[in-house]
Amino acid sequence: MALPSQLAGKRRWVFGAGALLMALVTLTLTGMAWHEHQQLQAVVGDRNELLARVLSEQTTRNIEAAALAAATLADLLQRDQLPESAQTGAAMQQSLVNLPFLRSIAVLDAAGRVRASAQASEVGRLIDLAALGPLPAPGTDRLAEQAPGRSLADLARGQATAIPAGVSFLPLLRTVRRSNGETLLVVALLNPSAFVNFQQLLLDGPGAAAALVTYDGRLIAGTDTVARPAGADLRALAPFSQFLPAREHGAWIGEGLREGTQLAAFRVSATRPLAVLVEVDRDAVLQPWWTLVRNLALAGAAIFVMVAGFTFLAWRSLRAREIARAERDAAQAEALHRERELSVTIQSLQELIFRTDAQGLLTYANQPWALTAGAGRPLWELVAPEQRTAARTLFARASDTDVRHLQAVMAEQSGRRRSFDISVMPLHENGRLTGFAGSAIDVTGRIVAQRRLQMQLAFTEQLMNVSPFPMSLFDLKRRYVMVNKAWEDFTGRTRAETVGQTVGGALPQSERDQHEAQDRALIEDGQPRRYEARARHRDGSQRDLMVNKLLVPGDEEQPACVLAVMVDVTEFRNAERSTREARDIAEEASRVKSEFIANISHELRTPLQSIIGFSELGLRRGQDQPRLASMFDDIHNAGQRMLALVNDLLDVAKIESTVGTIHLERTDLRGLVTHVLKELTPLLDGKQLQVLLQLGNQPLRGKVDPLRFQQVLRNVVANAIKFSPPGSRLTVEGGHTDMGELELRVADEGPGIPPAELETIFQAFVQSSKTKDGSGGTGLGLAISRKIIEAHGGRISAQNRPEGGAVFSIVLPNRGSTETQPAPL
Repeated sequence: MALPSQLAGKRRWVFGAGALLMALVTLTLTGMAWHEHQQLQAVVGDRNELLARVLSEQTTRNIEAAALAAATLADLLQRDQLPESAQTGAAMQQSLVNLPFLRSIAVLDAAGRVRASAQASEVGRLIDLAALGPLPAPGTDRLAEQAPGRSLADLARGQATAIPAGVSFLPLLRTVRRSNGETLLVVALLNPSAFVNFQQLLLDGPGAAAALVTYDGRLIAGTDTVARPAGADLRALAPFSQFLPAREHGAWIGEGLREGTQLAAFRVSATRPLAVLVEVDRDAVLQPWWTLVRNLALAGAAIFVMVAGFTFLAWRSLRAREIARAERDAAQAEALHRERELSVTIQSLQELIFRTDAQGLLTYANQPWALTAGAGRPLWELVAPEQRTAARTLFARASDTDVRHLQAVMAEQSGRRRSFDISVMPLHENGRLTGFAGSAIDVTGRIVAQRRLQMQLAFTEQLMNVSPFPMSLFDLKRRYVMVNKAWEDFTGRTRAETVGQTVGGALPQSERDQHEAQDRALIEDGQPRRYEARARHRDGSQRDLMVNKLLVPGDEEQPACVLAVMVDVTEFRNAERSTREARDIAEEASRVKSEFIANISHELRTPLQSIIGFSELGLRRGQDQPRLASMFDDIHNAGQRMLALVNDLLDVAKIESTVGTIHLERTDLRGLVTHVLKELTPLLDGKQLQVLLQLGNQPLRGKVDPLRFQQVLRNVVANAIKFSPPGSRLTVEGGHTDMGELELRVADEGPGIPPAELETIFQAFVQSSKTKDGSGGTGLGLAISRKIIEAHGGRISAQNRPEGGAVFSIVLPNRGSTETQPAPL
């Protein structure tokens, strides 16, 4: 049985108190452990810093003592004591006795020869001074770099003795300048192992380590627990990467001389570029702490068991005392709780929940607007006037308990009208009607959406029906859903007999396969499809169709249907075929015409040559008979005109039959223009025409066929001469257009060209109406000129000048400097 809420609350209090006590014990034990951890690290850190300070000061004192011994020996040498004197030797021996960390002390001359030494075996040896580094200034000393070996003899020139690994010394150098000008060098050899031995004595346990290092981070010597060799690079450690040179002592936790995390400290020598590192392995330091943690955990577990036992006993006692009262109040609390939940639930409902008395007067409503507007009034008075009669029937007296429904419109205080689905059920007590309970669901949005949907569907259906294109809609299973009137007219099938049928069921297998393949591709990638197909019209004819298909989205934006629109393109296809056939016929007729003209022209040239030849012979022989000579002259002129016409016909035939070709060459057009003008000089002089040539100073380079282009220029300029009045001016201009094209302009001061004929004069056998008085030619010159210019990729046109006369414009493309190649006319 579930516990009453009061007893459950006290249970939470009891167990909460127990949990709080356990939490306090946990926090206390954790705090103790954390305090011990921090205190232990702090003690070890302070000890490390103290050891680093002691070892650094001890190292500094030893080095300064060695420096004092070297200074004492230097003082003797400055007082003119010879390096080989007994007093100098006694001073060196005394230094070795007083300073056990000295391996030797010696005096060298400027050449590096050992003049005196505490080790007799070193005297006379020649030492490589470069191995000792830079020498200090006279009267000063310098601690040199660590050198391998036991004595100066290991630095002797030519020395090949093997030096054991790890054996080295620190040279302390002092330069002496004697009164006679001689320079001597006092060298004291410090034993690094002596410093390490002192460090080993001060350290306690295998977890500790110490080392003597240089200021720039190189290892000189370390205790037995340091596995790194002398000279190892320690610049990655914290003293060199984080502290120096800002701080010359400090402590850190992290990487050290050995593997693993170390608690370490360092201190720099006060007078020498040396530093001492001291470290302790953190795992070894924390070993006692972990033992303490385990003991605290065991103690905490025991306390937890005791607290849990006491908490359970207290709960049993409290439960026994409160169970009776909790059971007594349980029913009342449960009823109150249920009533409160029901009230909150009803108040949170979006629907209108109401209750009336037996007369239908509103006594309760969960919506404030309904309660404000209808409290104490019959509910049907809240309904629109035209629906109140139907609403009154909901509250008719009846002995049944059936639910009554009505959809009605009610107005809020703001005047907003809303539609509701109203449900009312009579309430009876002891067979007597006591009132009514009901609900009203706001369906305004649903009704508006339904109306809009109906309007949209009606509009869509009307839009499809008025479309002149056959349209159909089918689902993804390829069953017809809808077809429009145009589709019915095209296929001859009604909508009633089509909807629900499979798409393409009446088509031949090949056509059905084509449509099915397009539908599958459409459904797979969702991209609209457009393709051509053939279908049978209701009149039995085969029609060419352009079919467009796209997916129509449904619920959750997933495709629901496929919309297919057919466009009858039969007439377009027939027109294309007719146009193609007409073009083929016209091209064949043009070809036959050109070949006929070419054949006739060739046949005419042979007799014309004979006529012209005999007329020339007759002219020479009939010079004494003027009348006979005049007749032969007429024959000769007529033959020349006929030959010119035949040549023009041959040019036209050659151009139209695509037999002729042009050969492009990169040429300066100015030379071609001047050559043509020179040819036509007799014509110009005959009419006393003045030529204004404006071709500029820069070359007009273009890709043209020189012979063909000169033929165009000759036709255009000859026409301009022919129609220019005597004594007028002819203008020839050359330059570039805004598009960079080459342009030549030939302008005259003649009668001009009628505007309606500016384009027709370039057609074969067409002359301007102003030249049909006999001054014109055959009507082929300009037609041939246009054919030639178009074969060059250019254009030729004519215009009238405002001041009178005509101007012909020849425009050529600005070709690149490619190689010359033939091009078809």
